[in-house]
Amino acid sequence: MTDQTTDIKQVLQTPNPNFGVIGGGSWATAIVKMLCENLHAVNWYMRNETAIEHILKEGHNPNYLSAVEFDTNQLKLTNQINKVVEQSDILIFVVPSAFLQNELDKITAPFSDKIVFSAIKGIVPESHLLVGEHFNERYQIPFEKIGVITGPCHAEEVALERLSYLTIACANENHANTVAHFLSSDYIKCNVSEDIIGTEYAAVLKNIYAIAAGIAHGLGYGDNFQSVLMSNAIKEMKRFIKKRYKMKRNINDSAYLGDLLVTGYSVFSRNRLFGNMIGKGYTVKSAQMEMSMIAEGYYATKSAFDISHKDGKKKVKTPIINAVYKVLYQTKNPKQVFTKLADKLS
Repeated sequence: MTDQTTDIKQVLQTPNPNFGVIGGGSWATAIVKMLCENLHAVNWYMRNETAIEHILKEGHNPNYLSAVEFDTNQLKLTNQINKVVEQSDILIFVVPSAFLQNELDKITAPFSDKIVFSAIKGIVPESHLLVGEHFNERYQIPFEKIGVITGPCHAEEVALERLSYLTIACANENHANTVAHFLSSDYIKCNVSEDIIGTEYAAVLKNIYAIAAGIAHGLGYGDNFQSVLMSNAIKEMKRFIKKRYKMKRNINDSAYLGDLLVTGYSVFSRNRLFGNMIGKGYTVKSAQMEMSMIAEGYYATKSAFDISHKDGKKKVKTPIINAVYKVLYQTKNPKQVFTKLADKLS
Protein backbone atom coordinates (compact mmCIF):
# COMPACT_ATOMS: atom_id res chain seq x y z
CA MET A 1 0.00 0.00 0.00
CA THR A 2 1.31 3.43 -0.94
CA ASP A 3 0.10 6.95 -0.38
CA GLN A 4 -0.97 9.09 -3.29
CA THR A 5 2.29 10.65 -4.44
CA THR A 6 1.99 10.26 -8.22
CA ASP A 7 1.78 13.50 -10.18
CA ILE A 8 -1.91 13.62 -10.99
CA LYS A 9 -1.28 15.39 -14.28
CA GLN A 10 0.52 12.26 -15.48
CA VAL A 11 -2.36 10.07 -14.33
CA LEU A 12 -5.52 11.74 -15.56
CA GLN A 13 -6.62 10.93 -19.08
CA THR A 14 -8.94 13.95 -18.86
CA PRO A 15 -8.50 16.84 -16.40
CA ASN A 16 -12.11 16.60 -15.21
CA PRO A 17 -13.53 13.10 -15.63
CA ASN A 18 -17.27 12.70 -15.14
CA PHE A 19 -18.11 10.80 -11.95
CA GLY A 20 -21.40 9.02 -11.40
CA VAL A 21 -22.55 7.82 -7.97
CA ILE A 22 -25.17 5.06 -7.81
CA GLY A 23 -27.01 5.05 -4.47
CA GLY A 24 -28.84 7.34 -2.09
CA GLY A 25 -27.80 6.16 1.38
CA SER A 26 -25.40 7.59 3.95
CA TRP A 27 -22.19 6.32 2.34
CA ALA A 28 -23.32 7.45 -1.12
CA THR A 29 -24.13 10.87 0.33
CA ALA A 30 -20.68 11.03 1.96
CA ILE A 31 -18.93 10.08 -1.30
CA VAL A 32 -20.85 12.74 -3.22
CA LYS A 33 -19.78 15.26 -0.56
CA MET A 34 -16.13 14.24 -1.01
CA LEU A 35 -16.33 14.48 -4.80
CA CYS A 36 -17.98 17.90 -4.59
CA GLU A 37 -14.85 19.20 -2.85
CA ASN A 38 -12.96 18.68 -6.14
CA LEU A 39 -15.45 18.63 -9.02
CA HIS A 40 -17.72 21.19 -10.62
CA ALA A 41 -20.49 18.61 -11.01
CA VAL A 42 -21.33 15.05 -9.91
CA ASN A 43 -23.85 12.76 -11.57
CA TRP A 44 -25.94 11.16 -8.81
CA TYR A 45 -28.57 8.44 -9.15
CA MET A 46 -31.00 7.54 -6.41
CA ARG A 47 -34.34 5.72 -6.65
CA ASN A 48 -36.27 7.99 -4.29
CA GLU A 49 -37.75 10.83 -6.34
CA THR A 50 -39.07 12.56 -3.21
CA ALA A 51 -35.56 12.64 -1.76
CA ILE A 52 -34.23 14.09 -5.02
CA GLU A 53 -36.81 16.88 -4.92
CA HIS A 54 -35.96 17.61 -1.29
CA ILE A 55 -32.21 17.78 -1.96
CA LEU A 56 -32.70 20.14 -4.91
CA LYS A 57 -34.98 22.37 -2.84
CA GLU A 58 -33.34 22.24 0.62
CA GLY A 59 -29.74 21.31 -0.21
CA HIS A 60 -29.49 18.20 1.97
CA ASN A 61 -30.50 14.53 1.93
CA PRO A 62 -33.64 14.22 4.08
CA ASN A 63 -32.99 10.60 5.00
CA TYR A 64 -29.21 10.28 5.45
CA LEU A 65 -26.51 12.66 6.73
CA SER A 66 -28.98 15.52 6.73
CA ALA A 67 -26.33 17.82 8.22
CA VAL A 68 -24.38 17.76 4.93
CA GLU A 69 -25.23 20.87 2.93
CA PHE A 70 -24.81 20.67 -0.85
CA ASP A 71 -24.44 23.35 -3.47
CA THR A 72 -27.20 22.01 -5.70
CA ASN A 73 -25.53 23.58 -8.75
CA GLN A 74 -22.92 20.82 -8.41
CA LEU A 75 -25.46 17.99 -8.40
CA LYS A 76 -26.89 16.31 -11.49
CA LEU A 77 -29.52 14.28 -9.65
CA THR A 78 -31.79 11.78 -11.37
CA ASN A 79 -33.78 8.62 -10.72
CA GLN A 80 -32.84 7.37 -14.19
CA ILE A 81 -29.84 5.09 -13.73
CA ASN A 82 -29.07 4.86 -17.45
CA LYS A 83 -28.70 8.62 -17.64
CA VAL A 84 -25.94 8.53 -15.03
CA VAL A 85 -24.24 5.57 -16.72
CA GLU A 86 -24.25 7.28 -20.10
CA GLN A 87 -22.92 10.59 -18.78
CA SER A 88 -20.14 9.23 -16.54
CA ASP A 89 -16.59 8.05 -17.17
CA ILE A 90 -16.17 6.63 -13.65
CA LEU A 91 -19.06 4.94 -11.86
CA ILE A 92 -19.09 4.43 -8.09
CA PHE A 93 -21.69 1.91 -6.90
CA VAL A 94 -22.89 2.51 -3.34
CA VAL A 95 -26.02 0.40 -2.83
CA PRO A 96 -26.50 -2.49 -0.38
CA SER A 97 -25.16 -5.71 -1.87
CA ALA A 98 -28.54 -7.40 -1.39
CA PHE A 99 -30.12 -4.89 -3.80
CA LEU A 100 -27.25 -4.40 -6.25
CA GLN A 101 -28.54 -6.82 -8.88
CA ASN A 102 -31.96 -5.11 -8.87
CA GLU A 103 -30.24 -1.87 -9.87
CA LEU A 104 -27.96 -3.54 -12.40
CA ASP A 105 -30.98 -5.13 -14.07
CA LYS A 106 -32.23 -1.61 -14.86
CA ILE A 107 -29.11 -0.74 -16.84
CA THR A 108 -29.54 -0.99 -20.59
CA ALA A 109 -26.80 1.48 -21.54
CA PRO A 110 -23.43 -0.14 -22.29
CA PHE A 111 -20.99 0.23 -19.40
CA SER A 112 -18.31 -2.40 -19.98
CA ASP A 113 -16.06 0.43 -21.17
CA LYS A 114 -16.52 2.42 -17.96
CA ILE A 115 -14.20 2.52 -14.96
CA VAL A 116 -16.26 0.95 -12.18
CA PHE A 117 -15.56 1.31 -8.46
CA SER A 118 -17.45 -0.40 -5.67
CA ALA A 119 -17.99 1.20 -2.27
CA ILE A 120 -20.24 -1.73 -1.35
CA LYS A 121 -19.18 -3.79 1.65
CA GLY A 122 -20.88 -7.05 0.83
CA ILE A 123 -21.11 -10.15 -1.34
CA VAL A 124 -23.66 -10.31 -4.16
CA PRO A 125 -26.20 -12.94 -3.01
CA GLU A 126 -27.23 -13.97 -6.53
CA SER A 127 -23.69 -15.00 -7.50
CA HIS A 128 -21.91 -15.41 -4.11
CA LEU A 129 -19.18 -13.22 -5.60
CA LEU A 130 -17.48 -10.07 -4.41
CA VAL A 131 -18.87 -7.03 -6.19
CA GLY A 132 -15.71 -6.65 -8.26
CA GLU A 133 -15.79 -10.32 -9.27
CA HIS A 134 -19.48 -9.96 -10.10
CA PHE A 135 -18.79 -7.07 -12.46
CA ASN A 136 -15.99 -9.04 -14.11
CA GLU A 137 -17.84 -12.34 -14.56
CA ARG A 138 -21.35 -11.11 -15.28
CA TYR A 139 -20.63 -7.90 -17.20
CA GLN A 140 -17.21 -8.62 -18.76
CA ILE A 141 -15.60 -5.55 -17.23
CA PRO A 142 -11.83 -6.20 -17.05
CA PHE A 143 -10.27 -6.16 -13.59
CA GLU A 144 -8.02 -3.30 -14.73
CA LYS A 145 -11.16 -1.13 -14.82
CA ILE A 146 -12.61 -2.34 -11.52
CA GLY A 147 -11.74 -0.82 -8.16
CA VAL A 148 -12.78 -0.79 -4.51
CA ILE A 149 -13.23 2.05 -2.02
CA THR A 150 -12.86 0.95 1.60
CA GLY A 151 -12.14 2.50 5.00
CA PRO A 152 -11.44 2.81 7.81
CA CYS A 153 -14.05 5.53 7.48
CA HIS A 154 -17.59 6.18 8.70
CA ALA A 155 -19.94 8.37 6.68
CA GLU A 156 -21.00 10.23 9.81
CA GLU A 157 -17.46 11.45 10.47
CA VAL A 158 -17.09 12.52 6.83
CA ALA A 159 -20.21 14.61 7.35
CA LEU A 160 -18.55 16.21 10.38
CA GLU A 161 -15.34 16.70 8.35
CA ARG A 162 -13.28 14.80 10.90
CA LEU A 163 -9.92 13.59 9.62
CA SER A 164 -10.55 10.23 7.92
CA TYR A 165 -8.71 7.75 5.71
CA LEU A 166 -9.79 5.79 2.65
CA THR A 167 -8.15 2.90 0.83
CA ILE A 168 -8.54 2.94 -2.95
CA ALA A 169 -7.69 -0.44 -4.50
CA CYS A 170 -7.39 -1.23 -8.19
CA ALA A 171 -5.15 -3.38 -10.38
CA ASN A 172 -4.58 -0.29 -12.51
CA GLU A 173 -2.64 2.15 -10.35
CA ASN A 174 -3.54 5.10 -12.58
CA HIS A 175 -7.25 4.52 -12.05
CA ALA A 176 -6.69 4.15 -8.30
CA ASN A 177 -4.74 7.39 -8.13
CA THR A 178 -7.37 9.22 -10.19
CA VAL A 179 -10.19 8.23 -7.85
CA ALA A 180 -8.00 8.91 -4.80
CA HIS A 181 -7.24 12.38 -6.11
CA PHE A 182 -10.87 13.37 -6.50
CA LEU A 183 -11.90 11.97 -3.12
CA SER A 184 -9.05 13.63 -1.22
CA SER A 185 -9.37 16.85 0.75
CA ASP A 186 -8.07 18.49 3.92
CA TYR A 187 -10.07 15.98 5.98
CA ILE A 188 -9.85 12.92 3.66
CA LYS A 189 -6.53 11.14 3.14
CA CYS A 190 -6.35 8.34 0.58
CA ASN A 191 -4.03 5.35 0.39
CA VAL A 192 -3.71 3.31 -2.80
CA SER A 193 -3.51 -0.49 -2.87
CA GLU A 194 -3.23 -3.21 -5.51
CA ASP A 195 -5.00 -5.75 -3.27
CA ILE A 196 -8.48 -5.37 -4.72
CA ILE A 197 -9.65 -8.85 -3.63
CA GLY A 198 -8.13 -8.71 -0.14
CA THR A 199 -9.38 -5.23 0.71
CA GLU A 200 -12.86 -6.05 -0.57
CA TYR A 201 -13.04 -9.24 1.50
CA ALA A 202 -11.78 -7.30 4.53
CA ALA A 203 -14.58 -4.75 4.03
CA VAL A 204 -17.09 -7.61 3.98
CA LEU A 205 -15.72 -9.58 6.92
CA LYS A 206 -15.28 -6.66 9.31
CA ASN A 207 -19.04 -6.12 9.28
CA ILE A 208 -19.57 -9.70 10.47
CA TYR A 209 -17.03 -9.25 13.25
CA ALA A 210 -18.71 -5.97 14.23
CA ILE A 211 -21.99 -7.86 14.63
CA ALA A 212 -20.12 -10.33 16.86
CA ALA A 213 -18.78 -7.42 18.92
CA GLY A 214 -22.28 -6.00 19.20
CA ILE A 215 -23.76 -9.32 20.28
CA ALA A 216 -21.07 -9.65 22.94
CA HIS A 217 -21.78 -6.14 24.21
CA GLY A 218 -25.51 -6.82 24.29
CA LEU A 219 -24.87 -9.98 26.30
CA GLY A 220 -22.90 -8.00 28.86
CA TYR A 221 -19.34 -8.98 27.93
CA GLY A 222 -16.82 -6.30 28.85
CA ASP A 223 -13.83 -4.63 27.23
CA ASN A 224 -11.48 -7.47 28.15
CA PHE A 225 -13.46 -9.99 26.13
CA GLN A 226 -13.96 -7.50 23.29
CA SER A 227 -10.21 -7.10 22.92
CA VAL A 228 -9.72 -10.86 22.69
CA LEU A 229 -12.60 -11.12 20.22
CA MET A 230 -11.08 -8.45 17.95
CA SER A 231 -7.57 -9.95 18.10
CA ASN A 232 -9.02 -13.32 17.09
CA ALA A 233 -11.12 -11.65 14.40
CA ILE A 234 -8.09 -10.19 12.62
CA LYS A 235 -6.40 -13.60 12.67
CA GLU A 236 -9.55 -15.20 11.28
CA MET A 237 -9.76 -12.49 8.61
CA LYS A 238 -6.16 -13.18 7.62
CA ARG A 239 -6.84 -16.92 7.24
CA PHE A 240 -9.99 -16.32 5.22
CA ILE A 241 -8.45 -13.80 2.81
CA LYS A 242 -5.27 -15.83 2.36
CA LYS A 243 -7.33 -18.84 1.29
CA ARG A 244 -9.35 -16.78 -1.15
CA TYR A 245 -6.51 -14.79 -2.70
CA LYS A 246 -2.91 -15.30 -1.72
CA MET A 247 -0.58 -12.34 -2.16
CA LYS A 248 1.83 -10.32 -0.05
CA ARG A 249 -0.17 -8.07 2.29
CA ASN A 250 0.17 -6.70 5.81
CA ILE A 251 -3.05 -7.55 7.66
CA ASN A 252 -2.19 -4.81 10.18
CA ASP A 253 -2.60 -2.08 7.53
CA SER A 254 -5.50 0.30 7.99
CA ALA A 255 -7.52 -1.27 5.15
CA TYR A 256 -7.75 -4.48 7.17
CA LEU A 257 -7.09 -3.99 10.90
CA GLY A 258 -8.03 -0.31 10.95
CA ASP A 259 -11.35 -0.91 9.22
CA LEU A 260 -12.07 -3.82 11.56
CA LEU A 261 -11.41 -1.75 14.68
CA VAL A 262 -13.49 1.27 13.68
CA THR A 263 -16.41 -0.94 12.68
CA GLY A 264 -16.16 -3.11 15.77
CA TYR A 265 -15.93 -0.27 18.29
CA SER A 266 -17.48 2.89 16.83
CA VAL A 267 -20.82 4.25 18.01
CA PHE A 268 -21.52 4.97 14.33
CA SER A 269 -21.27 1.28 13.37
CA ARG A 270 -24.69 0.04 12.25
CA ASN A 271 -23.43 -3.56 12.28
CA ARG A 272 -22.32 -3.28 15.89
CA LEU A 273 -25.68 -1.70 16.72
CA PHE A 274 -27.50 -4.53 14.96
CA GLY A 275 -25.48 -7.12 16.90
CA ASN A 276 -26.05 -5.27 20.18
CA MET A 277 -29.81 -5.46 19.61
CA ILE A 278 -29.57 -9.19 18.91
CA GLY A 279 -27.52 -9.69 22.09
CA LYS A 280 -30.18 -7.85 24.07
CA GLY A 281 -32.90 -10.19 22.85
CA TYR A 282 -34.24 -8.70 19.64
CA THR A 283 -35.12 -11.09 16.83
CA VAL A 284 -33.38 -10.50 13.51
CA LYS A 285 -36.60 -9.22 11.98
CA SER A 286 -37.41 -6.85 14.83
CA ALA A 287 -33.85 -5.45 14.84
CA GLN A 288 -33.97 -4.87 11.08
CA MET A 289 -37.34 -3.14 11.36
CA GLU A 290 -36.10 -0.79 14.07
CA MET A 291 -32.95 0.22 12.21
CA SER A 292 -33.28 2.85 9.50
CA MET A 293 -30.19 1.59 7.64
CA ILE A 294 -29.07 -1.76 6.26
CA ALA A 295 -26.62 -3.82 8.33
CA GLU A 296 -24.53 -5.32 5.52
CA GLY A 297 -23.01 -7.85 7.91
CA TYR A 298 -26.31 -9.74 8.13
CA TYR A 299 -26.21 -10.66 4.43
CA ALA A 300 -22.43 -11.08 4.45
CA THR A 301 -22.61 -13.65 7.25
CA LYS A 302 -24.45 -16.21 5.16
CA SER A 303 -22.24 -15.69 2.11
CA ALA A 304 -19.01 -15.89 4.13
CA PHE A 305 -20.26 -18.97 6.00
CA ASP A 306 -21.08 -20.72 2.73
CA ILE A 307 -17.70 -19.81 1.24
CA SER A 308 -15.73 -20.92 4.31
CA HIS A 309 -17.50 -24.29 4.42
CA LYS A 310 -16.96 -25.25 0.82
CA ASP A 311 -15.24 -28.60 0.41
CA GLY A 312 -11.69 -28.73 -0.81
CA LYS A 313 -8.58 -26.68 -0.32
CA LYS A 314 -10.40 -23.37 0.26
CA LYS A 315 -12.16 -24.53 3.43
CA VAL A 316 -11.02 -22.31 6.31
CA LYS A 317 -11.45 -22.27 10.09
CA THR A 318 -13.87 -19.45 11.02
CA PRO A 319 -15.26 -19.88 14.56
CA ILE A 320 -16.47 -16.26 14.86
CA ILE A 321 -18.29 -16.30 11.52
CA ASN A 322 -19.79 -19.67 12.49
CA ALA A 323 -21.04 -18.27 15.79
CA VAL A 324 -22.69 -15.25 14.17
CA TYR A 325 -24.27 -17.50 11.52
CA LYS A 326 -25.76 -19.77 14.20
CA VAL A 327 -27.32 -16.80 15.96
CA LEU A 328 -28.64 -15.00 12.87
CA TYR A 329 -29.62 -17.85 10.58
CA GLN A 330 -30.16 -20.86 12.86
CA THR A 331 -31.83 -18.82 15.63
CA LYS A 332 -29.52 -20.33 18.23
CA ASN A 333 -29.44 -18.75 21.68
CA PRO A 334 -26.79 -15.97 21.58
CA LYS A 335 -25.69 -16.57 25.19
CA GLN A 336 -25.12 -20.27 24.62
CA VAL A 337 -23.36 -19.73 21.29
CA PHE A 338 -21.00 -17.09 22.69
CA THR A 339 -20.24 -19.16 25.78
CA LYS A 340 -18.97 -21.88 23.44
CA LEU A 341 -17.18 -19.34 21.24
CA ALA A 342 -15.35 -17.92 24.26
CA ASP A 343 -13.75 -21.32 24.88
CA LYS A 344 -12.34 -21.30 21.33
CA LEU A 345 -10.66 -17.90 21.56
CA SER A 346 -7.14 -17.36 22.79
